Amino acid sequence: MTTVSAERLSKIFVEVADTLVDDFDLLDFLHMLTVRTADLVGASAVGLLLADQRGHLRFMAASDERAKLLELLQVQASEGPCFDAFRTAAPVLNADLRESVTRWPQFTEQALAVGFRSVHAFPLRVRKEVIGALNVFGSTLGGNFDAADVQIVQALTDVAAIALLQERAVRRGELLTEQLQGALNSRIVIEQAKGAIAQAHGISVDAAFAVLRGYARRTNHKLTDVAHTVLADPAQISALKPVDS
Repeated sequence: MTTVSAERLSKIFVEVADTLVDDFDLLDFLHMLTVRTADLVGASAVGLLLADQRGHLRFMAASDERAKLLELLQVQASEGPCFDAFRTAAPVLNADLRESVTRWPQFTEQALAVGFRSVHAFPLRVRKEVIGALNVFGSTLGGNFDAADVQIVQALTDVAAIALLQERAVRRGELLTEQLQGALNSRIVIEQAKGAIAQAHGISVDAAFAVLRGYARRTNHKLTDVAHTVLADPAQISALKPVDS
């Protein structure tokens, strides 16, 4: 793990725990969690799946497009480290993808194809309740987690799970599964908006998401609202320009 100061670590935990705000945005929160985790451990990418109202894992967030595609593949194939972590409520640690073909055939083939060599998965859990799982991808085999690394990342995901459950139970009094389903529907709109922005400006989908998210934050709007605006009125895309434009 990349060396992180105690101050930096405490700020990350506070940020992940802080969901009790009036303008809480679930999708932005989940994306932040994947990015902060990737930064914290020096990972190549991080992806996150959450369970819907039927207990089926669904893709919700990723630090980049490679991770997103792998998370979607896991959902489609119903196999992979996130599924193992979700089903067992225990982390999957230091998995060498070159030795995982039998364990996760479809997932492993695609993960190796996009350049990943190792993977970890951590359940998002509160006591015996597991609401999802976090995948941490590595491009080398030299980044294995030791006991301290595992404890920190699992603590981070546990705090995130507690924050999600608390936000819904205390702030809105709604069932977690109902909000997750709503977020799943919102993600589809956001994915469509990302594609439209990427095509209009000739940029990558990752860059398009950064543009969309940056505009939402600058104007104090939710990601979903900005995405709906883009799709409803394509002329608005011109206002969402890449940072270096």
